[in-house]
Amino acid sequence: MAGIIYLLTNPAMPGLVKIGKTTREDPSLRIGELYSTGVPVPFNCVKAVKVEDEAAIEKALHIAFGPYRINSQREFFEIDELQAKILLDQFSTEDVTPQIQAESDTIDEQSKAASERLSSRRQNMNFEEMSIPIGATLTAVRGDDIAVVVGPKKVTFRGEEMSLTRATRIILELEYSVQPSPHWRFDGELLIDIYNRTYIQLD
Repeated sequence: MAGIIYLLTNPAMPGLVKIGKTTREDPSLRIGELYSTGVPVPFNCVKAVKVEDEAAIEKALHIAFGPYRINSQREFFEIDELQAKILLDQFSTEDVTPQIQAESDTIDEQSKAASERLSSRRQNMNFEEMSIPIGATLTAVRGDDIAVVVGPKKVTFRGEEMSLTRATRIILELEYSVQPSPHWRFDGELLIDIYNRTYIQLD
């Protein structure tokens, strides 16, 4: 059955992408429903495409990104949105992202302002500010790689000093940069959780 697959992000949930589906003619209605009292700011639609079989393709995407699913009962994945976009493009029959993004302009001004305010608070990761000391060992979520913190924004990785962003590109074998915090742990805790605790404060 033809339908729409969408990718959503939310400034209150950095590093997470929601992969969902709808058979409705107006998927913005579904996106609006997700903006409930339990979510502080609206979701952003980063990609929405029409597909031949939305149920099968949603399932395929969920399987593909299964290792990064944070809860088997929820459709949220710790992935970079560009990864999901590239894969979703393979199934698309029509890109309806601009249409959905335009319809999101109907969100009330107060909510949009809150979302923009939260997005503007995103700061570059600083190990010192995150209470991760020089000499600390960061372990990759995938594989056995480690990186050692040598400065507020630098690590040594495979014998070379670099940013954690570059190290992440190497371990994921990517041609583009992604947010590194979902892909590393310190003392067993994801860096993205430490980042959020350090920098994200909702009004």
